[in-house]
Amino acid sequence: MQKTILIESIETISCDAGWRNYYFIKLKTDSGIVGWSEYDESFGPLGVTQNINNIAASLIGKPALSHELIYTTLYSSKRAMFAGVAAQAIGAIENALLDAKAKILDIPCYDLFGGKLRDRIRVYWSHCGPWRMPPRAKFYNSDEVKTLEDVRALGAEAKDKGYTALKTYPFRDDGNGGMLMWSPGFGNPYQPDLNIDRNFLRNLREYLEAFRDGAGPDMDILLDLNFNARTEGVLKIIQELSNFDLFWLEVDHNNPKSLAYIRNKSPFPIASCETLLSGQQYQPYLQAQSMDIAIIDAVWNGVWQSLKIAAVANTYDINIAPHNFYGHLATMMNAHFAAAIPNFCILETDIDRLPWDEELFPNLPVIEDSHLILPNIPGWGCDPDEDVLRSRPAN
Repeated sequence: MQKTILIESIETISCDAGWRNYYFIKLKTDSGIVGWSEYDESFGPLGVTQNINNIAASLIGKPALSHELIYTTLYSSKRAMFAGVAAQAIGAIENALLDAKAKILDIPCYDLFGGKLRDRIRVYWSHCGPWRMPPRAKFYNSDEVKTLEDVRALGAEAKDKGYTALKTYPFRDDGNGGMLMWSPGFGNPYQPDLNIDRNFLRNLREYLEAFRDGAGPDMDILLDLNFNARTEGVLKIIQELSNFDLFWLEVDHNNPKSLAYIRNKSPFPIASCETLLSGQQYQPYLQAQSMDIAIIDAVWNGVWQSLKIAAVANTYDINIAPHNFYGHLATMMNAHFAAAIPNFCILETDIDRLPWDEELFPNLPVIEDSHLILPNIPGWGCDPDEDVLRSRPAN
């Protein structure tokens, strides 16, 4: 009888990633096989690491292949407060277990999910523009975007590099003739009313037209509003851009019915729900027909659970798009997820990268003609170099 492979240790490791940190789980089995996952604690949810470390002791000696049993047990223990950091911690552990299981079976993770439905995953260039504005531009060794002419040049660069889709975000004037990312929903600038004025609408229109001029008529352009406008403001933006050919308008909203109202008024598809955790949170949005594309964060939810959410979305005839603005390991986790579901739309990834990303991730994602090419490597296929990881302490 084959010996049961057990979890021997679970360790969290973080490292410097410029304006943020990267976070990883290293899950070691008693067979010597190590499962990796990437998770997130830079985008607000402080405490994920502590939750993982608190949970880890209870998992030592558990069967490494039994990820669904482990997830269900952990969910039951956190049922009364299953949201936020607890859910993300459990999702991160699940993702490390999936990597370990696939390596034990000597197969890519997508084969755990029923096999890949596609070999190539269409990607879009995310944060095209904002990552070249202060304060992040200095970390990417790129020319700073300050003017509409710079925006045109960036659109042309995306086209010249073979990308067929890019996502950008509204900007605001920095007061010195430059541009800053506009994020009042996150307090930058401080504008709790979230009102939209004519100047903002005019600037947004000119900004998007500059991208179109540079990128050409065949580039799909996505616009992300995050939580930065209320229903009334989103409707103003829709009216201003009604004859602009957006691939989608991305809106985060806490009210499924209000989001459905926005969708009914919009001439372009509405994408949403990237901040939701668990199928229960997606259900009212799907029932209200709130969006055309459901965005799923498989880093937060866990890929196995994200497959379930995607399956439910499929019953509503809704495609999904992974939320992904992390490191290369997270990109590959999402690529395996995207490969195994029928209702996949497009994968988010950041093209502006830190200079040391190539050192940290020896097996980089291969992107050709705006498509990520799936490797045939056991697990996620993108283990970080542990020596490099430990040589760059977190901020």
